[in-house]
Amino acid sequence: MEAILTDCVQNSLRHFVYRNAIFICERLCAEFPSETNMQLLAGCYLHNNQSYAAYHILKGMQMAQSRYLFALSCFQMDLLKEAEAALCPANEPGAEIPNGAAGHYLLGIIYRYTDRRKSAVHHFKQALSVDPLMWAAYEELCVLGAAEEATAVFGEAAAFCLQKQYLPHGLASQSLNMPNEDRSSVSARNFVPGPDDASPRQLKHMQGNNLRDIPGNYHGAAAVQPLNGSSSNISFYNTPSPMVSQLSGVAPPPLCRNAQPNGPNPSILGADSSPRSTVNSTIQAPRRKFVDEGKLRKISGRLFSDSGPRRSTRLSGDSGANTNVSATMVVGNGTSNASKYLGGSKLSSMAFRAVTVRKGQSWTNENIDEGIRNETFDDSRSNTTLTTSSSSPSGDTRSLEQEGATIPISAAIMNGSRVISGASEIMGLLRTLGEGYRLSCMYRCQEALDVYLKLPQKQYNTGWVLSQVGKAYFELVDYSEADWAFTLARQASPYSLEGMDMYSTVLYHLKEDMKLSYLAQELISTDRLAPQSWCAMGNCYSLQKDHETALRNFQRSVQLNPRFAYAHTLCGHEYVALEDFENGIKSYQSALQVDARHYNSWYGLGMIYLRQEKYEFSEHHFRMAFQINPCSSVIMCYLGTALHALKRDDEALVIMENAILADKKNPLPMYQKANILVSLENFDQALEVLEELKEYIPRESSVFALMGNIYKRRNMHEKAMLHFGLALDLKPPATDIAAIKSAIEKLHVPDELEEEL
Repeated sequence: MEAILTDCVQNSLRHFVYRNAIFICERLCAEFPSETNMQLLAGCYLHNNQSYAAYHILKGMQMAQSRYLFALSCFQMDLLKEAEAALCPANEPGAEIPNGAAGHYLLGIIYRYTDRRKSAVHHFKQALSVDPLMWAAYEELCVLGAAEEATAVFGEAAAFCLQKQYLPHGLASQSLNMPNEDRSSVSARNFVPGPDDASPRQLKHMQGNNLRDIPGNYHGAAAVQPLNGSSSNISFYNTPSPMVSQLSGVAPPPLCRNAQPNGPNPSILGADSSPRSTVNSTIQAPRRKFVDEGKLRKISGRLFSDSGPRRSTRLSGDSGANTNVSATMVVGNGTSNASKYLGGSKLSSMAFRAVTVRKGQSWTNENIDEGIRNETFDDSRSNTTLTTSSSSPSGDTRSLEQEGATIPISAAIMNGSRVISGASEIMGLLRTLGEGYRLSCMYRCQEALDVYLKLPQKQYNTGWVLSQVGKAYFELVDYSEADWAFTLARQASPYSLEGMDMYSTVLYHLKEDMKLSYLAQELISTDRLAPQSWCAMGNCYSLQKDHETALRNFQRSVQLNPRFAYAHTLCGHEYVALEDFENGIKSYQSALQVDARHYNSWYGLGMIYLRQEKYEFSEHHFRMAFQINPCSSVIMCYLGTALHALKRDDEALVIMENAILADKKNPLPMYQKANILVSLENFDQALEVLEELKEYIPRESSVFALMGNIYKRRNMHEKAMLHFGLALDLKPPATDIAAIKSAIEKLHVPDELEEEL
């Protein structure tokens, strides 16, 4: 009876019939009230988004898996102290963390959200050392700015660790004793996982709110639940995500050629897709990929005040880097980097890649080949899983030796070679993805783009990678290329919300009100409980200057996920637009409590203090933002402005020069440099800077107004009057009009008398 009920529960979980799984599992626990069965019931509730039920079921239980599931439910209920106590009991300081890599990852997340960065970094590194496929841990290290180079993390040692997990003991020892030349030949192969040598833990790309799989059995008996306020499964409100009622009309291409509707590839050595009804093997299956929904790496924002684009980060590499990437991306067409200005696109090669995938020319043969291999290596003949337990109530679990005895030696060797080469290829793929993501988190965006271009076509054309490319272009302030990249990401994964908050900000800067409105409505119809959806809606209203409605939408985003730093920052921007500086400061500080490296909030606080003439505070916050993102010309520019206000003009001029070099397309540092030179009465050099600036922005009234002031101070009244008139003709803001007219009225008044007046 117990085995039948257990199998029924697992079957219901496999088919996502959670209500039936809960009902049958309650019958199972009533008849056989063991702690293992209670774990299964808690897992059912976690699947059904009822973490509070799992919390009460598991409270006080001592088994390792019980403590892990209890900690998970506590985390989702924001009971971080209880979650930590469950993973690290106070009376057992040396106790092993339950669930291996997943347990270390969860503990690292808890430490991160309780401001214990050093401990968080330690446990994320522990998670990666136990399981090299714990990508979520590497992401967290990148977000914290503590990640090592991907080549060190996903190197040969990680590949050998992966091989040991999936190879029989004999073959594992053989692989570790391989000659160096054999190892290098395996590592040198193309690292795209083939249909017959991929890991049963498929490499899943971040989608929606960066959901990743919580470790557990493939059949779903363990708790698979997003963490910390998922947009699609909001743990704070326990409300399920609605079904998608409307998606883009573009059919998404396959994300991975290894993905099959019926589960992992049966040909993979170690895949457990047989319909066993064991309890321990399902609940305590070791180390599958774990995840945290609340990835708060949304590291972009609005950096301009009302005089410019508020959300821009104005990042730019040096001109040499820009030239190199342009040459790299258009080399296939034989064009130069001037193609961008002739109507070409730096994403031309990216568009070609996307078209190739969408046509599906290369998928058919691979699927046919995959089907042939599936026939050759059926799961019933090659099942050598290492995750089953002999204590199953069903009594049908066989030992590894018994299963292995049925496999022909040649087949075992062939499968072993696939695992060895597959592990090496997967690590190669993760090295490229990891290095690109690490560079992005360090705001070395041009380098990150170059790394992503090294990916194979089928990996490059996934929604996650294209979203990362869009984010990199956004940080480089290349909004047209960012728009193109995000458009391709939407076509590849129209159901994914990854990066859509940033995409809406890109459209905000481009003033694409129709596209932004359509995107917001599409995201709301896809998932109205996702914070990204409401960020897009808020940006839509902000573009229409309806700041109060925009603020309500951003507040809704914060309500859905209080750990979504970007939403807090956008709230701060709207409060500043409404001149509610007190609440603006609170919003920026809330963002920094979530993510201390969210430089946009440091910048926002600096802007508020600059407007309040609290220059020491302003300089401190701009400098904090600059330390996190040393490539932003806008941060440098406002840091220089704060230094100028503090009468530290020499430092200010150095910073302005660096800002000009960082982004030659950004006129703001040149204008501020001219202002500083005017205050130092270096009028000739200031005029030279302004004359050069006129070439970039010929219709900017403030440039002509400043030139008029310089000519006035040099008693060149005719030229002053000419430039004041030109400034008025360019329709400046109302406040500037008043200042210019006042300067014209006092044109013939000496400066000394003007100061007395």
